[in-house]
Amino acid sequence: MVWLGWGVTIFMFAVAFIGLVYPIIPSVLFIAAGFLLYGFIVSFEELTWLFWVIEGLFVILLFGADTIANWVGVKRFGGSKAGMWGSTIGLLIGPFVIPVAGIIVGPFLGAILAELLITRSGVQQAVKTGIGSLVGFLTSVVSKGLIMGIMIGIFLYFLR
Repeated sequence: MVWLGWGVTIFMFAVAFIGLVYPIIPSVLFIAAGFLLYGFIVSFEELTWLFWVIEGLFVILLFGADTIANWVGVKRFGGSKAGMWGSTIGLLIGPFVIPVAGIIVGPFLGAILAELLITRSGVQQAVKTGIGSLVGFLTSVVSKGLIMGIMIGIFLYFLR
């Protein structure tokens, strides 16, 4: 059962990391599911209340990191709320419309279109907002990847 537990846990962690660049996959839920499935299949013995409190705080941080990075990226480059929403919608739709490249092109174009169509800002400002959304997305991927790595490190620490 230990091999099965580790296999399922590693699979869940791998899916979580794929979710960093494919945002339709809820990374944080797959990380948490990896912990829970390990406990159900192998044992919850080493996963103390302190483990769950620490990981719970990191889950909250992960939920916030995505939103904050996108918001800061768009706002720092002078974008509006419409640009933020356009970026988010582009992030979700982009990979389906343009496989692989859509993860980068989607938020960029979404922010530009939202700025042009909703706020009626100029092309230069719209492109600047698009760049901001791209910076926010890439910052989010890096920060969430680091946080997820720390979460897995804490998991392994408690299992020692």
